[in-house]
Amino acid sequence: MNKKPDLNVLAAFSAIASHGSFRKAADELGMPPSTLSHMMRTLETRLDARLFNRTTRSVALTDAGARLLGRVRPLLREFDAAFEEIELQQNRLSGVVRLNATETAARILLRHVVPVFRERFPEIEIDLVTEGRLVDIVAEGFDAGIRLGETVPQDMIAVRFGPEIRFLAVASPAYLTLHPPPQTPDELRRHACIRHRMPSGKLYRWEFEKDGKELSVDAQGPLTLDHLELMAEAASAGMGIAYLPDMVARPYLENNDLVPVLSDWCPPEQGLCVYYPGHRHVPAPLRAFIDVLKEVNIPTGVSH
Repeated sequence: MNKKPDLNVLAAFSAIASHGSFRKAADELGMPPSTLSHMMRTLETRLDARLFNRTTRSVALTDAGARLLGRVRPLLREFDAAFEEIELQQNRLSGVVRLNATETAARILLRHVVPVFRERFPEIEIDLVTEGRLVDIVAEGFDAGIRLGETVPQDMIAVRFGPEIRFLAVASPAYLTLHPPPQTPDELRRHACIRHRMPSGKLYRWEFEKDGKELSVDAQGPLTLDHLELMAEAASAGMGIAYLPDMVARPYLENNDLVPVLSDWCPPEQGLCVYYPGHRHVPAPLRAFIDVLKEVNIPTGVSH
């Protein structure tokens, strides 16, 4: 009897091992769990080896299963990559790219990246979720996340795109008429600062740097907001000094509704990155999206 299983069976085996669950693997593959169980029983019979230890709560690889997975998974990735490469070259890719981004990053994508991507790959859907908090993209089913480079988890592969970003301390001309502009970050203690509450609930500390000297200021003030656009509006209304990314502050600066202060203490920082887990095969739709990200010219200080 031929003991060599076909590619679909090996792909199913790999999916079960990845999820640690017959049900989740069946959902991914679009088949009933009973069919998947039958496939694995047939595979184990052909190989005369138990591949999984099954309990009512978990599914774990046996030693034989782990050895098989170690040899099979690279081959499956090569098969996927070979076919996806042809589809990518012919712009015939289809599927879904699920992305998790901050609202500001999402606005940049929608304005500069998504139109180019949609024109080039019309069969690929983009599922873009905006969220302030940093989520576990693997656990929550995202292909990739988009955040400032300094916040990307260390166990992820990060690809930088777009220009550097500056955080600026800004205030309205009317506010600065009544309150002399601060000359050093320490002088912010004498000002009304518009504080930023992050999704975690913590207050954001304002970070400055000049001539190699770094300062972190716990800004104080009568107003705390959890949305960057609202902070810009409050500052332009004369309510105090806000600390904002240049991409958010830019239209207010151009209209002279806001004026930067402490500019020499606000050097540019690493910009946005798209990041994804390195231990997984990178789906072709995501690879195509990353390629477009690298190509598109995102201007410095883009507005929201």
